[in-house]
Amino acid sequence: MKRAFSAVLICMMACLGLQASQVDTLKVHSKSMNKDIKVVAVRPDKALKGEKCPVIYLLHGHGGYAEYWMSIRPDLPEIADREGIIFVLPDGGHDSWYWDSPVVESSRYETFISKELIEYTDNNLNAIPDRNKRAITGLSMGGQGAMWNAIRNKEVFGAVGSISGGLDIRPFPNNWGMNKYLGNRDENLEVWNNYTVINLLDRLHNGDLAIIFDCGVSDFFYEVNVAVHERLKQMKIDHDFISRPGAHNGTYWNNSLPYQIMFFKNHFDKH
Repeated sequence: MKRAFSAVLICMMACLGLQASQVDTLKVHSKSMNKDIKVVAVRPDKALKGEKCPVIYLLHGHGGYAEYWMSIRPDLPEIADREGIIFVLPDGGHDSWYWDSPVVESSRYETFISKELIEYTDNNLNAIPDRNKRAITGLSMGGQGAMWNAIRNKEVFGAVGSISGGLDIRPFPNNWGMNKYLGNRDENLEVWNNYTVINLLDRLHNGDLAIIFDCGVSDFFYEVNVAVHERLKQMKIDHDFISRPGAHNGTYWNNSLPYQIMFFKNHFDKH
């Protein structure tokens, strides 16, 4: 019996040794906002052993927090080890929408995401310092934030995704605190036009970014996602757009993420 127990224990230890990814909660200083930002980093065994790896930045939604993606995808450490990918999950504030706000001078989340966090990750987490080894995606507010940051910072990101993203904010003038950062829509329509993702698409040329986005057909953001898809088709911009059953909730987001990770992994492998 003791021998059998010992054999089982050795087997368990061996299996655990196969999965040595590490999850760290970090404080990354933002000079532009003069404060520390909580960031969760999920690093595969390869990165911990000194090998540089590609990175996927995962942005949470409105009302979310740095650990949110871990709460709905607790298997991120396993995925990190299996795919050899670093996942970086920043806290984007309760309702920042990942912009550099033209109204609130202290809210500089685009600068943090696309400059300060990139520099920290490249210098401290064994990330490959190459745009084609960086992808960014997120859910809801974070889907908007990912597309906003990637399109405006194409020299930083090579691939972008959005899950249930608010890709046109203008139909929702009184929702989710956006007027706090942009001003009242009717009084600041030019600002709202300039800060919505669908109006950034003209900055794109085919091949600038590897693009994937999806939305559930019962989601209140579904129509704006379809509008972005149609606009990209008109522009002949290659992209993956997926419609599937689902609403604006964790069940949908949990199901969506593996498809986007696969898309990004294929992009990384090609470069």
